[in-house]
Amino acid sequence: MKYTTQIAIAVAATMVFGTTVLAQSASSGPGTGHEHGSGGGGRGPTMGHGTGTGGHGPMAGPTAMLTKQDANSAADMGVVMNLVHDNTKIRRTVTNLPDGIRTVTESDDPKIAQDIKTHVASMSGRLKDGREFNLFSTTLPVIFDNAKNIKSVVEMTDKGAIVTRTSTDAKVVAALQGHAGEVTELVQEGPTAFHRGMNARMAMGPGGPRAAMGAAAGTGNPAQAQ
Repeated sequence: MKYTTQIAIAVAATMVFGTTVLAQSASSGPGTGHEHGSGGGGRGPTMGHGTGTGGHGPMAGPTAMLTKQDANSAADMGVVMNLVHDNTKIRRTVTNLPDGIRTVTESDDPKIAQDIKTHVASMSGRLKDGREFNLFSTTLPVIFDNAKNIKSVVEMTDKGAIVTRTSTDAKVVAALQGHAGEVTELVQEGPTAFHRGMNARMAMGPGGPRAAMGAAAGTGNPAQAQ
């Protein structure tokens, strides 16, 4: 594939906590099959099949196999794409605690600050309800599978959000800290980091991180999404 203008094609990360997001290079001109989608203020492009991610239907193309979809997936994607593309306007600090993480993610831009709050609220709700949204992360499956073992404190600020998540389970603590690092890479590198993460995630196939972990343990189920 010939890459020109970089745009993100996929969730996530994401995130600020959650996560989860793909940056793919594609032409923004007509007739390419990768034009930017519209709606919801998102910048998510079409997925190569004429289906946008800005609240106008389910994701399609390469991303469709990467995450379970629900009524809010497209809207979440749009917000994540905004954050990925506006990464240079985001400030983020991460403190690794003995039992988890504390992250502060903010922006002086009111629109980006609101996107941060929206994304944090959405991913926190997904964690509580077990509705995973994951396009690039290898740590989110552990986090979602052990959501009941995580204590979360979320504080919305004028410019973003402060998130503290802790656990008494060592493997969950490692996943929380690992995911915080994944998100920090998105803030530092934007679409480049997302593209890299998505390529690694897609290379795992439909089973994703869970299948890879299961295969290593001799119990993998490649048919299980994510």
